[in-house]
Amino acid sequence: MTGLRVEHDGAVATLTLDRPESANAIDIPMARALMKAAIACDEDPGVRCVVLTGNGRFFCAGGDIASFGDAGERLPTLLKEITAYLHAAIARLARMDKPLITAINGPAAGAGIGLALLGDIALADSSAHFRLAYTAIGMSPDGGTSWLLPRMIGLRRAQELCLRNTRVKADEAAAIGMVTRVTAEGALATEALALAHELAASATSAIGATRRLLLDAQVTPFETHLDAEARSIAGQARKPEGREGIAAYLGKRKPDFPGSDSPGAV
Repeated sequence: MTGLRVEHDGAVATLTLDRPESANAIDIPMARALMKAAIACDEDPGVRCVVLTGNGRFFCAGGDIASFGDAGERLPTLLKEITAYLHAAIARLARMDKPLITAINGPAAGAGIGLALLGDIALADSSAHFRLAYTAIGMSPDGGTSWLLPRMIGLRRAQELCLRNTRVKADEAAAIGMVTRVTAEGALATEALALAHELAASATSAIGATRRLLLDAQVTPFETHLDAEARSIAGQARKPEGREGIAAYLGKRKPDFPGSDSPGAV
């Protein structure tokens, strides 16, 4: 059992955290499988959008605390191994050209919040709620949580959520910017897949370039970022998607981006 299910629907790959009996908590097999799936999605030209979700009532409860207890004195070694795989997966999902949608089907805690926040578009079911929970067990954040959260909601809010382990309900998470929006009851999976196919029909290389610019914007000096923007847009002009997009605009038609499984769609 890897704890991860990978399914393909045309140009959309769905990665489902699949340990429902353990609230989809992350153990070494799941972390390793997620890393391999992230690399596969990044390298597969047939994948143009990725959806990350959970099976069962939970999205992801974070690290597998039961395995932490079983590790005893080996816990630091175990944590380094888990984070090696998990962080490699997160970095690849963040840097790939393909957009990432997170479909947060239920509660998220710990590193599960990092995974939830990672989506370019984060959709949450009304049953979802969020609790950092690290300091409650004497631990500190991982999974990119302490990097992503302040950038999403501001440092002041992030400090309180991290230090007090306050529970944030889905509606509040949307209001403060943790997630993009809350979906109607029972509509999460359908909406996420429809959105994924919409993005899969878009210009993947342009999306990838935009993802990188947005990810780097918070840590890059302004003049350096202006140069990155200039180089990026010039680079897009050399690519088939850029040429097709301009030609379609001038021809007053919908673009048919190379590799899209929905010709003519936008």
